[in-house]
Amino acid sequence: MTLIRTVEPSAEPVALAEVKAHLRVDHDSEDSLLEGLIRAARQEVERATGLALLEQSWRLVLDRWPRSGCIAIALHPVREIISVTAYGTEGEASLINPADYQVDLVSRPARIHFSKVPPALRALNGIEIDFVAGFGEAATDVPDLLKRAILLLVAHWYEFRGGFGPEDQPVSYPAGYDRMIAGFRPGRL
Repeated sequence: MTLIRTVEPSAEPVALAEVKAHLRVDHDSEDSLLEGLIRAARQEVERATGLALLEQSWRLVLDRWPRSGCIAIALHPVREIISVTAYGTEGEASLINPADYQVDLVSRPARIHFSKVPPALRALNGIEIDFVAGFGEAATDVPDLLKRAILLLVAHWYEFRGGFGPEDQPVSYPAGYDRMIAGFRPGRL
């Protein structure tokens, strides 16, 4: 199972102006550094929580149909299934009719249950599921606690940017960061 982001979010959940106000920076000379830190902090929060914060497109690639007929999508929240494509043994692509599967976008992980599946797939990467994930298109759709976690990471990394080289980053995570994102991490059994 491989997840591939096909379209990045069009914005960041935290604006440059918010970060500059938080850091009390009133000059423009480090704007590109701060924008990079915002992007890195968003990616870290998404990685640590298994969430897509702002709307973005993804592709899930699988080798075979699960025996149960149910595919779980670990990324959350899934907003829409765009298409399901199966590749036959000769590499021919066929779209699966949406009437042949049922989608549960409420659960975490989101699930797709197939009533009918093509019998033969190519050996590798035989199934592609394109979907849209994220809380919404605007920063106001992202939970405030996750935006605070991004601000905390940006401030921490900004403070320690000179003491360590790029190969050493991230140097550390600030106190309280794990508590801020703990409620958004997927449950473990």
